[in-house]
Amino acid sequence: MTVNDDSFTNWKIREEIAEAMIPLIGKLHRERDVTVLLHSRSLVNKSVVSILKTHRFARQIAGAELSVTETMPFLEALTTLDLGPSQIDLGMLATTYKADDRGLSVAEFTAEAVAGATGANKIERREPRDVVLYGFGRIGRLVARLLIEKAGSGNGLRLRAIVVRGGGAQDIVKRASLLRRDSIHGQFQGTITVDEETSTIVANGNAIKVIYADDPSHVDYTEYGIRDAILIDNTGKWRDREGLSKHLRPGIEKVVLTAPGKGDVPNIVHGVNHDTIKPDEQILSCASCTTNAIVPPLKAMDDEYGVLRGHVETVHSFTNDQNLLDNYHKSERRGRSAPLNMVITETGAASAVAKALPDLKAKISGSSIRVPVPDVSIAILNLQLARETTREEVHDYLREVSLTSPLKRQIDFITAPDAVSSDFIGSRHASIVDAGALKVDGDNAILYLWYDNEFGYSCQVVRVVQYVSGVEYPTFPATSV
Repeated sequence: MTVNDDSFTNWKIREEIAEAMIPLIGKLHRERDVTVLLHSRSLVNKSVVSILKTHRFARQIAGAELSVTETMPFLEALTTLDLGPSQIDLGMLATTYKADDRGLSVAEFTAEAVAGATGANKIERREPRDVVLYGFGRIGRLVARLLIEKAGSGNGLRLRAIVVRGGGAQDIVKRASLLRRDSIHGQFQGTITVDEETSTIVANGNAIKVIYADDPSHVDYTEYGIRDAILIDNTGKWRDREGLSKHLRPGIEKVVLTAPGKGDVPNIVHGVNHDTIKPDEQILSCASCTTNAIVPPLKAMDDEYGVLRGHVETVHSFTNDQNLLDNYHKSERRGRSAPLNMVITETGAASAVAKALPDLKAKISGSSIRVPVPDVSIAILNLQLARETTREEVHDYLREVSLTSPLKRQIDFITAPDAVSSDFIGSRHASIVDAGALKVDGDNAILYLWYDNEFGYSCQVVRVVQYVSGVEYPTFPATSV
């Protein structure tokens, strides 16, 4: 086998450019609260190979060549501007520049495209908003990782405390260890130390107080210097307004539930109905991981084709509410061994659609099967459309939605013919359309939607918290509607 010298030389050149991008991206992030993206994927704190792989993946999805040789000039142009807190997508800049026929230089085009983040339009950096996690299970720890990762980066959130029930000797050490290492999501990116005397976990310099309490009514958060905080309830113990109101203690202004809300609690899917949250609303829900996976593509399909009715079948990874081996469980089937069986169970995702998409007239039914994988699920969305279409049309439409629409942070698009569930561990999107599995026949469309039911959902939770905090900064260039 001979080595292609041209290919190797080209790789080394791109590797060198990616290496030069890292300090520029880091400086924009640290000093100006600017998050640099590539087709919705953050390039912050990424390695040389990760940056090159992200460009490669973006090429596959966009269907057009895009290299670091093309995006680097836009990044360099950004460093010359007086930018305020924002998210700037190099992929969008490069592709829209290609389509622009006005003869502008890269610097001129970049300045125009991000004008909303400069000059009189520039958002000033705000004081970070306090956040408290009530419960520290799978979702709680991933939300903690995200908040720590983003601390001081322009998202304006600061994790101040975690509330848990006391667990005996070395409780805080064990909880810190679970934050540090995760069998599915890998090592925590940074350093974690524990101060047992003050009951504090220090993660990447962020001091996080661990508060022990058996009930929300036992905590006065102002005693810990916490003010006007958003509390994220990860326990799911309370799901109605009366129960969640117990969290509205001194120091807590709003409560966000990481499970479907009951009664009149608003169920929010970021990207779809987050802008309906009333400023004075103190209690809201982020719905379920499955609701977040199906609602954005369902909205996209309804907007373009109209949806008359639909059914969603979720093939869901097992969770901690199932048994490792057969044992008593209040649910008939969930008592059977999760790692050894496929388990038919219920899902509330279909009924939750009406809360997130009240204008959708179609009836959506749903069912679910738990399967022996620890993370990443798939929703099969079977839709009867209001008009006939083709597979090619739906394919191209959903690809464009994933790249340029307001739902591009929620909907991803994969063309790899050999993709399997583990490929999507760590995805930050709520839903990933599997292009190869897409089926369309006249007015019937079947979408296969992968989702990391842990990490992707946690990203949606953080987006909702950012929004209600008033610190969700705009993305440039502006997405098409």
